[in-house]
Amino acid sequence: MAYTDLGQLGKEWIYNDFGTWIRRQLDCRVQKISIDAGFTCPNRDGKVGKNGCIYCDNRTFNPSYCHHHDSVKLQLEKGKQFFSAKYPDMKYLAYFQAYSNTYAPVERLQRLYEEALDTEDIVGLIIATRPDCINDETLGLLQKLSRQTFLIVEYGVETFNEKTLQRINRGHDAACSRKAIEQTALRGITTGIHLIVGLPGEDKEESIRQAEIVSSLPVKTLKLHQLQIIKGTKLAQEYSAHPFHVYSPSEYIEFIGEYLQHLREDIIVDRFVSQSPKDLLIAPDWGLKNHEFTNLLNNYLRKNGIRQGKLCTQHQSANKKSS
Repeated sequence: MAYTDLGQLGKEWIYNDFGTWIRRQLDCRVQKISIDAGFTCPNRDGKVGKNGCIYCDNRTFNPSYCHHHDSVKLQLEKGKQFFSAKYPDMKYLAYFQAYSNTYAPVERLQRLYEEALDTEDIVGLIIATRPDCINDETLGLLQKLSRQTFLIVEYGVETFNEKTLQRINRGHDAACSRKAIEQTALRGITTGIHLIVGLPGEDKEESIRQAEIVSSLPVKTLKLHQLQIIKGTKLAQEYSAHPFHVYSPSEYIEFIGEYLQHLREDIIVDRFVSQSPKDLLIAPDWGLKNHEFTNLLNNYLRKNGIRQGKLCTQHQSANKKSS
């Protein structure tokens, strides 16, 4: 995992990292294996829109072994083979990642999820989806699964700013995100969210403000990453015509340091950055691997005495329903 043991620098607790937390949940080392199960998105198939979000290209996070023409089981077996040389004793989480992985009839969803769980060495599921792709029937299935296996439902929220949601053509509002998070956590399901930092029109102060919003909700895990401008997207066209500010590594590290202090201390930080394929990336090109960035970040946090939740006004009890 990307953040194994990074929340504990020396003997001083800094932040809740995903790697340490997940091993406590499962009592073993685990690796996520991404799956493309052939889903689509309501912002692409016409239900909400057809053009998708202005920044989106799913090729940026689909690994080479991940292809929707293969069955779920075959993709998992290929993923296990991909990781086995480096991690021979690893167990795995089936990560339904591409597009919206609850956007189908519940019968199909159950079949796909159970196929993953029937694969050897798979010890749980992570299901990524949109806040507008959930309903009571689907939540009932997910609640049942959460009582049988390890499960995280991860919502692509991206931002809680209404103007930005419209600006990026997200196709849902902030109220939709809040409702999905609250209803999912109320079912006892571990609930995660994904946010993009540096979206057009959002400065550092706006992103810090949203840390308090996140902290007020029953969120258990959080993924952050810097805005990346990908070739072929509408955002790339806009950036080419009218370039706007994107974070440098030093600026982003300083931002994360402040953001963490406003983030409720029991939230698990799954990721701080993302790394898109170099042949697709326009900006920002940091020239850093994820682990190199994380080393720089941790040095900064330690040097400046930064601790998660230090300035947060929200109480840890906000997350009781999703614990």
